[in-house]
Amino acid sequence: MYSIIEQGGFQYKVTPGTTITVPLIAAEQGSEISIPKVLLTVDGDKVKVGTPCVKNASVTAKVIEHVKGDKVLIVKKHRRKDYERVNGHRQRYTKLEILSINA
Repeated sequence: MYSIIEQGGFQYKVTPGTTITVPLIAAEQGSEISIPKVLLTVDGDKVKVGTPCVKNASVTAKVIEHVKGDKVLIVKKHRRKDYERVNGHRQRYTKLEILSINA
C-alpha cells in the first residue's frame, strides 16, 4: 500500500515506515501529526484518485527531528565596479516517519 500526499507545496510518495523530509512544520519533536491532503491511494488493485484530494483519507506521521539543509550561497557582482556581495541561506526542514495510511 502506498499513497501520494501533498505537504508544504510538494508531493511525496509514501508507504508505512518510510522517512521523508518536508519544509518546516510547527510541531514538537516526537509528536504525531495527521496529513489530510492525500491525492492518491493504492492498495493492491484498489486505486482511489482524489479530485483533488481523496475524501476521508489521511496519513499519520511522527516528527523525528528538525534539521537545516545545506548552505546555499547567493553571490552578487558587478564587474569592474569593485562590487561583490556574498550571502548565505540554510533552509529548515522537518523529518517525518510515516506510521500509517488511513483510507
